[in-house]
Amino acid sequence: MEIYNFPFRAMGSPCEFQLYTSDKNVAETACKKAHAEVTRLEKKYSRYRSDSVTSTINKSSGNLSGTKVDSETALLIDYAQAVYKQSEGLFDITSGVLRRAWNFKSNNLPTQSQIDETLELVGWQYVEWQRPHIVLKKKGMEIDFGGYVKEYAVDAAANTLRNHGINAGLVDLGGDLKVLGPHPDNKPWQIGIRHPRDPANAIATTTLGQGAIASSGDYERFMTIDGKRYAHILNPKTGWPIEGFSAVSVIASECLIAGSCSTVAMLKGEQQGKSWLDSLKLPYISVTKDMHVDGTTNLD
Repeated sequence: MEIYNFPFRAMGSPCEFQLYTSDKNVAETACKKAHAEVTRLEKKYSRYRSDSVTSTINKSSGNLSGTKVDSETALLIDYAQAVYKQSEGLFDITSGVLRRAWNFKSNNLPTQSQIDETLELVGWQYVEWQRPHIVLKKKGMEIDFGGYVKEYAVDAAANTLRNHGINAGLVDLGGDLKVLGPHPDNKPWQIGIRHPRDPANAIATTTLGQGAIASSGDYERFMTIDGKRYAHILNPKTGWPIEGFSAVSVIASECLIAGSCSTVAMLKGEQQGKSWLDSLKLPYISVTKDMHVDGTTNLD
């Protein structure tokens, strides 16, 4: 059995499938199908495409008749609503409009009035969701699936590969991972945890034979002003970047769950985030501002 690598780019990130198979044709067919599934989801939920589901919903903001969505989108909205409640309003897919106030390439902070103006359009309480209709009650509101659709795509790609007979390998979409099964010698995969201040290198490693791992951190987009780092993860209640952990990685059976849990932990901050993670009883790795690594899984 040989390893087969299928690198590609999707959702703004470098991606790769690594599969073990004795039949190259099987691997190529499986990878093409899984890649097509990732591409389908990227097109369907991109906020940059005028023909996407996301854009269709957002164009209807202020129209109290709302928009009818398909069953897959309904599942994603159901999930977002459940995490919103579990996170006490911190995981809010209406918060993407805050990017109108925050431009992390400008190296300038927005004014409080700019943030306050944008916050008027943030809040799941302004969404009326009754399958299959969604209503964004305020004109100018938006929802954004970008906070969790990549993780959903990881699970979808893994399912596609399994449906084509692949039972050992790894799906990697921009660092969010799902393991299809261990190496042929039954050894688990070595997973590097990105160093928040040196993203090309790992600050720790762990192992995974099955399941998924997803990470959230303050290193993707940020600006530093007067020595203070302002990261792209924004608190939907205040409109300001979160402070607390530098990074959190969570291990779960599904990448969708791992990703949303790591994001919520970042939003809650160090003390509350750690307590919340402990209550979930999912393995995790956290990195504090002073680069202290802690966690409940095996670390090297």
